[in-house]
Amino acid sequence: MKDQNQPNLFLEQVISAIRAVVGTGSAPLHEPHFGGNEWLYLKECLDSTFVSSVGKFVDRFEADLVDFTGAKYAVAVVNGTAALHIALLLAGVKNGDEVLIPALTFVATANAVKYCGATPHFVDSDKGHFGLDAKKLRDYLNSHTEQKLGLCINKSTGKVIRVIVPMHVFGHPADLEGLLAVASDFNIALVEDAAESLGSYYQDQHTGTFGLMGALSFNGNKTITTGGGGAILTNDETIARRAKHLTTTAKLAHPWEFRHDEVAYNYRMPNINAALGCAQLEQLQSMLDVKRELFHRYEASFIGLDGVQLVAEPAACRSNYWLQTLLLDDGYAHYRDELLKSTNATGLMTRPVWRLMHELEQFKDCPRMDLMGAESLEKRLINIPSSANLAS
Repeated sequence: MKDQNQPNLFLEQVISAIRAVVGTGSAPLHEPHFGGNEWLYLKECLDSTFVSSVGKFVDRFEADLVDFTGAKYAVAVVNGTAALHIALLLAGVKNGDEVLIPALTFVATANAVKYCGATPHFVDSDKGHFGLDAKKLRDYLNSHTEQKLGLCINKSTGKVIRVIVPMHVFGHPADLEGLLAVASDFNIALVEDAAESLGSYYQDQHTGTFGLMGALSFNGNKTITTGGGGAILTNDETIARRAKHLTTTAKLAHPWEFRHDEVAYNYRMPNINAALGCAQLEQLQSMLDVKRELFHRYEASFIGLDGVQLVAEPAACRSNYWLQTLLLDDGYAHYRDELLKSTNATGLMTRPVWRLMHELEQFKDCPRMDLMGAESLEKRLINIPSSANLAS
């Protein structure tokens, strides 16, 4: 018979390990860090009266993103979902297509696919880096698809599988080398959902720059924030021009007339948000450094604790450690909900990973492969307090 005190002891040990790092007060999951020129740039923006889609900070923010990520082009938009929506459209996603995405992702990934009139096709996750399982996907595509006229066709539905969207979970890079090979071999475009991975690198190259495009997010809980905002990264000049045109209502340049040459989107990032982003980017490297320091402090605190491990960056990668994450051992998975209750009750904000996409009512009938890896991870992942402010 199991020791009935064991669960309580385990919960106490985990809470103590977190407390050893964050102290005795309340600790949010993630909060923005404002320690630079935010007030100065926002005041400049207000004084100039350029607070909407026109102003110098939008152009500067895009240029600063290019400098940091190494992408040739960046197009700033209102949020990460908008960035992914436009990226999928420009990758050729059409009404009735299918798009391969992780079942283990934030709902925005699936929503962006639906905005295009396409269907999410859910793929399993690797238990090591939490991104798409490239080997399992290759085996699945070999048995469930066929090639016709250079297109990948789902044999069950007859629909074109147009794009694959790896998502870099909690800032940890997915297996981009493996996934790029799958995309090439099966004639599928690759668009990265890099919403969580600004400052993360796969083999010394920034995430979001491997595929045809990458989508970033600057929501209030991300490593840097513009309040609400996102960006499309690409190395293709034609795509960059199209992205900017589509996200600015397809307005043709003219000194005063309003001419629009197609149905498009009012997705341009406002200047006031970009002003905040410019100040945040100036501090990004220092925030990445302190978030890495926070990881090492948690790592030391959790050494020797049975039943749980702190998630570290994958091999040959450098993660931004956006959200520090615990992975419960299989035999401890049933403690997850009690651990979530106990930590939040004591002022430590923790959360589970997202509900898997195929478990949501709106996506329950979408095609999917076997999802054993994602289903196991869903039961065992817990995010713990991760703000850069905690490392000070």
